Order: sequence, then structure tokens, then C-alpha cells
Amino acid sequence: MARKTNITLKLDAELLQRVKVLAAQRGTSVSALLTNQLEKFVQSDDAYEQAHKAAIKLMKESTALGFKKPRSRDELHER
Repeated sequence: MARKTNITLKLDAELLQRVKVLAAQRGTSVSALLTNQLEKFVQSDDAYEQAHKAAIKLMKESTALGFKKPRSRDELHER
């Protein structure tokens, strides 16, 4: 089991009240609700990074769009 650490947040009183109501409606605590949302936030960021790296790799390796490595300056100006 992962070690838990407490944090302190400063929230607007109205926002905190709305979060408490939302947590109660979902039958959970404010802490559990925020933990769940933070986990989703981190996972989506990780997934984006992985997709971005995979797309860059494909673009560098792919010739599907007719990409050819540009010739060097010397090759272009051979006489």
C-alpha cells in the first residue's frame, strides 16, 4: 500500500462547499474525490506524452507520405 501524505489547500469557501456537496452526492469524501481527479489528471498527461513521443517517432521513421531525406548542400550544387 502506498504511503499517504497530507497536504493543505487554500480554497474559496464557496468552491469548498460545492466540492463537499459533490463528494456527498457521490458517496465519498472530499479527499477521495480530489485524489481520484488528480490521478486521472496525471494519467491523461502521461498518456499524452506517450502518444506524442510515438507520433514523433513515426514521423521520423516513416516514408508513407513520400518523405525522403534531403540531399546535402554539396550534393545539390554538384557541377
